[in-house]
Amino acid sequence: MKLQTTIPLKPSGNPIDYHSRLFLVGSCFVENIGAKLEYYKFRTTINPFGILFHPEAIARFLEFAVSGEQLSETDLEEAQGRFISFDAHSALSALSAAETTKLLNEALVETKRQLTQASHIVITLGTAWGYRHLEQDKIVANCHKIPQKAFQKELASVEEIAAITRRMLSAIAKVNSQAEVIFTVSPVRHTKDGFVENQRSKAHLQAGMHQVLDESQHTAYFPSYELMMDELRDYRFYDRDLIHPNALAVDYIWERFSSVYFSEETQKTMQKVQEIQRGLAHKPFNPDSEAHQRFLRNLEAKKRALQVDFPHIQF
Repeated sequence: MKLQTTIPLKPSGNPIDYHSRLFLVGSCFVENIGAKLEYYKFRTTINPFGILFHPEAIARFLEFAVSGEQLSETDLEEAQGRFISFDAHSALSALSAAETTKLLNEALVETKRQLTQASHIVITLGTAWGYRHLEQDKIVANCHKIPQKAFQKELASVEEIAAITRRMLSAIAKVNSQAEVIFTVSPVRHTKDGFVENQRSKAHLQAGMHQVLDESQHTAYFPSYELMMDELRDYRFYDRDLIHPNALAVDYIWERFSSVYFSEETQKTMQKVQEIQRGLAHKPFNPDSEAHQRFLRNLEAKKRALQVDFPHIQF
């Protein structure tokens, strides 16, 4: 008896291996998958401007990074005693305008460098609902706890999402026309927008994005949203807030991602990395015992053996 619908997935024609360079940008789901990639020691860059939920914020970030332009202190706002940018997450804020500007500009330089070198770029769209700053007349990446009266909430249309997706691809192509761009839609429901409103948002993201993917080269779609909604349609796969996928769900989606993007050979290397990671996390009963010293020597030998093939892997 079959008790679960299964989404058919095919291995990618452009797989990820330990020579790949990955750049991930978008919603908090990118952070989950990015953490897995970092654990397994893939060369990975994750959200240099912090978590970005709205496609417009992602597109504007990519365009600005590729342009090579720099932000100045006049581009910042002061909020809650910190200097912030409406184009970045609050994680890139500081007590002085000079420090915030430095953080942002360093991130932009590193972003352009990583985009140029990337073999795979993962973009996760979070929501089509955006907040337009009334004074600056633009959709912001983050409201930074500024009173809501300063913003107007609006839903990007399917046509607007398609246009924004084209802008993302155009920006990337200016510095790297060969990278595989993998789009996903975040499986996290934005219930604060409303349950019906969340479904409208996800539908707009899907429809607008796929209009562009159907006509583009070097692009792919990974169904993280569909996996959560169909294969994992049970609250035991959600965190205590009943909104975010829990660790079990993230592990499951990671396994499905692995089946698409990692070859059998790459997965063997991942197993070696995991064995070393578990060894490093081991807490000995007696650190000075001969048995533990032998364990450490064996662990070092495994690390050296792995680094012969992949010198960039560091633990």
